[in-house]
Amino acid sequence: MRRRGVAIAGAAETDIGVVPDLSEPDLHARAAALALADAGLTPADVDGIATAWHSPIDIAHHIGVDPSWHDGTSVGGCSFLVHVAHAAAAIDAGLCSIVLVLHGESGRSRIGRPSRRTPPDSMPRQFEAPYGVRGAVTAFTLPALRFLHETGTTREQMAAVPAVQSRWADGNPRAWRAKEATVEEVLASRVVAWPFHKLECCPVTDGGAALVVTSAERAADLPRPPVHLLGAGEAGESPLVAHMEDLTSSRAFRESSRRAFVQAGITVADVDHLMIYDPFAHVPLFGLEDLGFVGRGEAGAFVADGNTAPGGPLPMNTNGGGLCYTHTGMYGMFAIQESVRQLRGEAYRQVDGVELSVVQGVGGIFTSAATLVLANHSKEDT
Repeated sequence: MRRRGVAIAGAAETDIGVVPDLSEPDLHARAAALALADAGLTPADVDGIATAWHSPIDIAHHIGVDPSWHDGTSVGGCSFLVHVAHAAAAIDAGLCSIVLVLHGESGRSRIGRPSRRTPPDSMPRQFEAPYGVRGAVTAFTLPALRFLHETGTTREQMAAVPAVQSRWADGNPRAWRAKEATVEEVLASRVVAWPFHKLECCPVTDGGAALVVTSAERAADLPRPPVHLLGAGEAGESPLVAHMEDLTSSRAFRESSRRAFVQAGITVADVDHLMIYDPFAHVPLFGLEDLGFVGRGEAGAFVADGNTAPGGPLPMNTNGGGLCYTHTGMYGMFAIQESVRQLRGEAYRQVDGVELSVVQGVGGIFTSAATLVLANHSKEDT
């Protein structure tokens, strides 16, 4: 796969936060128009489309494209990372040449939003809901509490995750939480579901975004700096959080990142910039350990000591992450967007010298995972 190389040639976000005048299909359409304009292309150039939750056929019809290839993979918030990898394989196989990866979600205003209720015969509804596990905020408490207990990570160290990330979002007019917060302020915010305080939980927003994926050869002829896909991996674990192999470590994180790193031919020492999907404050701690950036039980102190903060050696979640920037319900697309901005040198808080960025996504309650290795150079230029 990717013998000829694949790149992101266009990337854009719609307005985010509260967008009550656009339905979910319209958020897709707006994102598509912006990303195509960014790439210097038109809908007539598109022959592939990927969406999550909404049917790619429905969205293709809505935006006026007639694709020869489509992907409706929907495995939670990391779906868009999976779409990029699938698009790369399809382009390499000659099934299509220009793919739109689309996201549009009215998580706050709920305009044109299809039902997202878990079917009553699903495993979570049968075996978790009767015991009070309803929704991510309650389901994620179990691994968080076990992680704190077994690793010795303190409540203050977990609260440092949103506190540090707020430094990246501070002053950004597009960020939902655009003011720096201290660890003390995080712990003083109201308890939502123990051990999570409000500022340790993502907000609920509206928004859309899109990517244009094509061959590296085609991307080189387009107006924007190409962002090359060096490696990708995906993995899954149990649909039930209680049946994770280890409540304090995500097997899906470990496997998806291992596959992506091997494909890209990199190690953690090569990574300049890191995006770890963060619906709740503990997930980046899992990611830092499961991807191998720190050892067992070291992630909390690593963040609290400022290593992922502005000026730190491993800049992470530099848009503020899902905890501060935006979280429509499926955040993975926005993590990719920030990696693209950093690699292009156009982020709100730009990090100097970013050449290689890793995006780690999660879907469900550690049910699925996907990893992308992105760079501003191709493998041949490494």
